[in-house]
Amino acid sequence: MKLLSLMGILAMQLVSAQYTRFVYQVATTPDSTNAESRKTELAYLDTDGKQSGFYAENTVRRDSLMERMRATRTFDPSQMESLRSNINYTVKKDLADQKVTFSNRIGRDNYTYEETSPMEWKILPETVKIGEYKTQKAETIYGGRTWYAWFTMELPYQDGPYKFCGLPGLIVKVQDEKGDYSFDLIQVKKLAELPSVDQRRFGQDIKITRDKYRTVLAKFQKDPEGYMNAERQTMGRGPGGGGPGGRPPGGGGGPDQSRMKEMRDRMLKEIKSNNNPIELK
Repeated sequence: MKLLSLMGILAMQLVSAQYTRFVYQVATTPDSTNAESRKTELAYLDTDGKQSGFYAENTVRRDSLMERMRATRTFDPSQMESLRSNINYTVKKDLADQKVTFSNRIGRDNYTYEETSPMEWKILPETVKIGEYKTQKAETIYGGRTWYAWFTMELPYQDGPYKFCGLPGLIVKVQDEKGDYSFDLIQVKKLAELPSVDQRRFGQDIKITRDKYRTVLAKFQKDPEGYMNAERQTMGRGPGGGGPGGRPPGGGGGPDQSRMKEMRDRMLKEIKSNNNPIELK
């Protein structure tokens, strides 16, 4: 009877844990001229084996904080600052079709584009054990960078962090040739359900091609303040209108304007110094 009870508990756990979360440590260097710009943070790859989503851990924490701020009608810039991330995009994949959907906010709006089989891999003979997994090396060229990945067939998911997918097993580690960007698997968890990631928050959802997205992004990075001022005028708002740097969600007491100006100036400086994006072309 005890054995049957134990088997029943295990079966219930397997049924309830419908999703797997792969936790990656992500190192990014957005400014090639400033070594101090390098940041390490955590990101999640959540999957049911058929579809997956990749996003920063701070995205989930930030959304939760925003909900609390809306409920309490308060705004604390210092709390939001602590959850800043270099991973402001989300990537969703349809693993059966190898279709990748990329979403990122530029200014006020959220832009989305799709790619099918974006990467062609060359599997190399080199093998190495990473943590508890036996892995094999592969190489691809994407976005103007040469990438090296180590995948394991011990985790039967043809998936990986960011847009990386299409190898015979899960990607345990991937980094570009120069070491500016790297993704390292550090933990595996089981989930009963997936969190809702609110990528939009405000503004419009705009579907676009990858080439058009890169054009819009280049325009924004060349003159971010001018871009955002143009958005405000289009939406019928003055320079102090809503959105980033404006009235907080849910009403309530507005943020300290000097603090918001400091945050805005820092954001503009960071945008202009982002000279080393993960995709160079």
